[in-house]
Amino acid sequence: MCRNIHRLYNIDPPVTEDEIRDAALQYVRKVSGAAKPSAANAEAFERAVDAVAEATAGLLAALVTSAPPQNREEAAEKARERSRARFGG
Repeated sequence: MCRNIHRLYNIDPPVTEDEIRDAALQYVRKVSGAAKPSAANAEAFERAVDAVAEATAGLLAALVTSAPPQNREEAAEKARERSRARFGG
């Protein structure tokens, strides 16, 4: 759905509140179709971002796994390799 929303669970170093909010903002932008809402919709937009961020934080806190955390740098390099293979460069 949103290629700019990255995995937030079970990563090292752990996700920050800012990263959760950024993912929520990206999600709300995607579903609303607006990168920046009009003044008439700004309050509803911000409430939605807050609600999605809160739900995401709750989800991440409730999840359990026995798998070791994924290293962010290694995951980013693998993603770059997949991109190069797909698009060249």
